[in-house]
Amino acid sequence: MTDQQNPQTSQNLPSSSSSSSSSSKLTPETSKANSSSSGQKIRYPNPAETSIPNAATLREQWKFAIKQYSIWYSHAWGTAILAGLSFFALGWVIKGSNPLPSFKGDDSPAPSDDPDNSK
Repeated sequence: MTDQQNPQTSQNLPSSSSSSSSSSKLTPETSKANSSSSGQKIRYPNPAETSIPNAATLREQWKFAIKQYSIWYSHAWGTAILAGLSFFALGWVIKGSNPLPSFKGDDSPAPSDDPDNSK
């Protein structure tokens, strides 16, 4: 009964054991595209839509794209901050003190502008 409903299912799916027979079943366009890439038409597995999708579909896709972008953006900033802190900590461990010269502590005496002390 299932063979009568879907008679071409077994014919459409190539078996994994016969790889040489699946290469012989290629259409002329795909076998030409495999042999040379200049000037040949390539068939994509997911072709573009021929009709314009409705507004609800576009709105849903746009919301999904914005959500994905914001996730990627926040992950990128999080990674950059984590990398910066890691390199700062590594510099602190290697140097043994604060690796940033602009954040010097008051450990060293400041040079005085008094000419009497310069003697």
